Amino acid sequence: MSILRPSVRLPAAAARSAALGSLLAGIAATSSAASFDVNTLQNLNQGQFVDLAHDMGAAFSYKPYEPADPLGITGFDIGVAVTGTHMANTGAIQPAITGSSVYGTMPAPSVRLSKGLPDNVDLGVMYSQVPSSQVRLYGGALKWAVLPGGVDMPAVALRGAVTRIDGMSQLGMETVSADISISKGFLFATPYCGVGEVWSRVAPSSVTNLTQVNFTQPKVFAGVDMNLGIADVVVEGDSTGGIYSYGVKVGYRF
Repeated sequence: MSILRPSVRLPAAAARSAALGSLLAGIAATSSAASFDVNTLQNLNQGQFVDLAHDMGAAFSYKPYEPADPLGITGFDIGVAVTGTHMANTGAIQPAITGSSVYGTMPAPSVRLSKGLPDNVDLGVMYSQVPSSQVRLYGGALKWAVLPGGVDMPAVALRGAVTRIDGMSQLGMETVSADISISKGFLFATPYCGVGEVWSRVAPSSVTNLTQVNFTQPKVFAGVDMNLGIADVVVEGDSTGGIYSYGVKVGYRF
């Protein structure tokens, strides 16, 4: 059963402006001169390809954007998010992208939906497309709240997730991740944090000088879900393999 949090309603205009302003700022921060349109992968050596793969693992693995407490069987969480991932290996990746500069911070706007199921289980799906590229990202997650939480108790949840990219003619990628998270509501805010592991496979296509890369990356994340009355706003930070992502989600959780 979902735990109802006390709602503190901020002035509607202020809450709406803050939420939309955060999203617009994330979109505006992307540069029209930059892209992630990988079209000359053959220009990389194997070491550079490994660097590219690790940045992709951090950028394209599943981001929760939700606390540990379950939605409940009638609950939904729906929203739009903007995530930025600091690309740690732009110098190594640049030869694979001709005609533009590689993103210093990879933007990834997404739409996301989670549905509460019986036994404190939530099912989530997401879709994203990277601006100025053909990259499309699909993902899904299954979360089980081992401890659903309460007034005096935090919620603790286990999650498994998968993602897959499409639209890149020269490579393919899948990730599988698992994490444990904890959260506790206070007034209108629910802080949460978690740790986990990401397993990635990145494979070149029709490029003979490179071979498939399989690797794991440790994951640490933290965020806060704020119930602003007219909307739910989530701010989250993530480190996957020491590569940092940050983002904001605006939506409804009920």
